[in-house]
Amino acid sequence: MSTHAANDLRSKIVFETEDLIFREMGVADLAFVAGMLADPQVMESYPRMYSREEAVDWNQRQKGRYARSRHGFWLVIDKATGHPLGQAGLLMVEMDGHEEVGLGYLIDRAQWGRGLGVKIATAVVDYAFHELGESRIICPVRPENIASQRISIRIGMLPISCTTYGGYDHIIFAIEKPQGP
Repeated sequence: MSTHAANDLRSKIVFETEDLIFREMGVADLAFVAGMLADPQVMESYPRMYSREEAVDWNQRQKGRYARSRHGFWLVIDKATGHPLGQAGLLMVEMDGHEEVGLGYLIDRAQWGRGLGVKIATAVVDYAFHELGESRIICPVRPENIASQRISIRIGMLPISCTTYGGYDHIIFAIEKPQGP
């Protein structure tokens, strides 16, 4: 069992798919998370990269989110290897004066090109609809982030508006929970 798989046992598993585990982040995940947050390519669509100290704060903010709203960014683990692939989850996003549930994800650069963005985003949206009872999920995407726009469209989201969020222009993608059984 890998070190990350062993650490799994100490952090709460939120949900699983056939080949992925989504679990709360813990202190043992700091090196991986800090590495992602300091990677200029991973953070290209964020306002900046984060230092190790800021990564500690990032992890703490997730813990607060877990306690407040049952979600935040979760660590995404490959079931077959036990290795982390990135982080993804749901965040409360204040958009144009009201809060909505927003999809977010960061994929470790070493994992790019494997189709994980679509797989991970789909899993998070399905969890939000079927386990948390959410009726709509949005995804704010910077106009220059073509990869995330493609992922949003591939998982069934549609662009519904443009807005300024966090001081930057964003295209807002949204998906409604399918009606029926």
